[in-house]
Amino acid sequence: MTIFGRSKIKDQAHSLYVEIVNQARQPFLFKRFGVPDTVDGRFDMISLHVFLVLKRLKDEGKEVESLSQCLFDTMFADMDRSLREMGAGDLGVGKRVKAMIKAFYGRLSAYEKAMSDQDRNSLSKAILRNVFRGDMESIEGAEKITNYVNLFYSKLLKLSAENLINGKLPVLDEIDNVSLN
Repeated sequence: MTIFGRSKIKDQAHSLYVEIVNQARQPFLFKRFGVPDTVDGRFDMISLHVFLVLKRLKDEGKEVESLSQCLFDTMFADMDRSLREMGAGDLGVGKRVKAMIKAFYGRLSAYEKAMSDQDRNSLSKAILRNVFRGDMESIEGAEKITNYVNLFYSKLLKLSAENLINGKLPVLDEIDNVSLN
């Protein structure tokens, strides 16, 4: 069913994406955990959160496959729009979005393997490599984000499928993260 040309699944994906971005932009991730507050740093935080939500949605089976795909599409439509707003030329936007998609899939693969293996060290290394571009001085930040990822994902697992599908996410803030330091 469509309402004013938008399908319910697109609305759900949009709501979910907005909540993901809100969580990915929590100030403590940048101020206390050291994520660079740059285009790349914001992309990495959004990618990490989208990965966690997609991983959680996968537990719900075939019923949410279209939501997962629509969430991916929504994310990269937003990336395209953001690049254009920043002044990237029309010809360059397509190439940059393709590069971002490739980077996203690389991160997805590394994060999925580490989490499936329950290998905290591998996850921390993947975060160090992707979020901090391998800067060894950021090991502590990578470890804090690894703790955060595990806490956030454990809360995602407790969230009902209905709440998740309707765009409700657990919100972690400064208070929740006192234990992550």
